Amino acid sequence: MPIQVLINLFIAGLWMFLQNETSLLTFFSGYFVGLFILFCLRRFFDQPFYPFTIIAIGKLLLIFIYELIVSSFFVMKHVLRPKIHIQPGIFRVETDLKGDLEVTLLSLLICLTPGSVVMEVSPDSKFLYIHALHIPESKQAVLKSKVSFEKAIKDVTRK
Repeated sequence: MPIQVLINLFIAGLWMFLQNETSLLTFFSGYFVGLFILFCLRRFFDQPFYPFTIIAIGKLLLIFIYELIVSSFFVMKHVLRPKIHIQPGIFRVETDLKGDLEVTLLSLLICLTPGSVVMEVSPDSKFLYIHALHIPESKQAVLKSKVSFEKAIKDVTRK
């Protein structure tokens, strides 16, 4: 992906040089010409076309922001409740992600889910052991967000 970005920036700079004009509009038109050229040559690169990866990162960021907002409301609900009613516990979640980067990213994003903290990852990185503040609510929330996070992480890290 980095080589594609550099080639695209080089094409945009070359476009500005050949147009004999240094404006932002000329740069962006050269940038889009470079995107078109790279799209036509994408089969010669062993990595996917980089705008697709950037779009996948954007989707993961939007999912993160959504989960952050939902978790904020969940925490406010527990804090403002006059009577504390919790059932803490530990449960195990299986993941099909591979590699340290993917599992670590999933663990960090699951910690965002309200009332849950990843305590440990199994040595083979297949299971996450999660402590939940209120098992009935947190387990369902973690399982629901795990599915969306795993799909988004796979879109970013895999071809």
